[in-house]
Amino acid sequence: MATAFVSDPGNLWERTCVEEVPARRLDGDLTVDLVVVGGGYTGCSAALRAAEAGADVCLLEAREIGHGGSGRNVGLVNAGLWLPPDKIVAALGEAEGERLLSHLGDAPRRVFDLIERHGIDCEATRTGTLHCAHSVAGLASLEDRYRQQNQLGAPVRLLDADDAAARTGSPRFHGALFDPRAGTIQPLAYVRGLARAAARSGARIVTACPVRRFTSSKGAWKVETSSGAVTARALLLATNAYHTGGESPGGYVPVHYFQIATAPLAEKDLRTILPGGEGCWDTALVMSSFRLDLEGRLIVGGIGNLEAPGGRVHEAWARRKITHLFPDLVAPPIEHAWCGRIAMTSDHVPKIREIGPNGYACFGYSGRGIAPGTTFGAAAAEALLHATPETLPLCPIRHHKEAFTGVRASYYELGALAAHALNARF
Repeated sequence: MATAFVSDPGNLWERTCVEEVPARRLDGDLTVDLVVVGGGYTGCSAALRAAEAGADVCLLEAREIGHGGSGRNVGLVNAGLWLPPDKIVAALGEAEGERLLSHLGDAPRRVFDLIERHGIDCEATRTGTLHCAHSVAGLASLEDRYRQQNQLGAPVRLLDADDAAARTGSPRFHGALFDPRAGTIQPLAYVRGLARAAARSGARIVTACPVRRFTSSKGAWKVETSSGAVTARALLLATNAYHTGGESPGGYVPVHYFQIATAPLAEKDLRTILPGGEGCWDTALVMSSFRLDLEGRLIVGGIGNLEAPGGRVHEAWARRKITHLFPDLVAPPIEHAWCGRIAMTSDHVPKIREIGPNGYACFGYSGRGIAPGTTFGAAAAEALLHATPETLPLCPIRHHKEAFTGVRASYYELGALAAHALNARF
């Protein structure tokens, strides 16, 4: 394996994205039905649903579409959250918990339906995902998840160690939970495809337009920027872990997740490493993920900030991780390295906060942004336009606070740094 670190780290998804967004500038003031702040999965899904319903909608993005977590994540389109179903029901109560589980169980189908309907060129591969047991205790956890999901009618399958090895190409797992509803995408291309579809349906997509503040008065929202203001009867804040302008929509702990990508693997290696194209993550406390892209690059990810002083420790761990997972692989050089932020909540359940009359903020996906963000955005647009909060995946809340967010963010980073430096367990 090459020993030199990536000299020019860059986001692979930016290099391979073929979707383009017909973005506009905001010159002066504008009045619309719905204003959306944030150009990630939630915001673009909301803009698309609103525009398709005939509403006049404007989306404001501070940078470019997908600049935040939507353009930096692993690209796993999963059903559900990190939490197993029983814990979701315990956190929310039976009725609301089952409502959320129903929405999320069907969320991957909604994602892949949008991709097909709008011709989004995002390397969509719906061959399932594998939650891999890194230890005996991890397998016991997966057995419990399998039982819970089976009771809900989810079509998941529990694989033994031999089946897990055949599907992953790695001898390191004690088993895996296979979910055929799920799959992988090129995440930045998907979100830009949503924005492109929204623009074609009539939405105004405005980029490079940071929001300074937003206020509500006399039944209308006013969102102010340096180049003009947008007034609307409804507002959706969809900034998640990248909120910058105005009052924060709610508390969350910013957690970094990084990825490295190799050069494309040789054909002989692709015949054994993830031959079915599944995306994978493991049961370790400091979790990691691995998958292939369309061109056969191996992409390995883990908790940690590559841009912090410990970045090289994380990158070195990822290189060792490849050798650990695939001991027979003569690993190609690392070509790309990047990271992004996750908005983590204490209970690992996303939030829909009522920020004022006819205004919502959706945030806190805790690392599961693609399918839930798509679902939450579309549902929030409908609820705001038609005053139907009962159709939301979750009941809106008035307040949400997280204590000691800076301390907890440092705890996550230091914990990942220690695990990756000590290398005691993968």
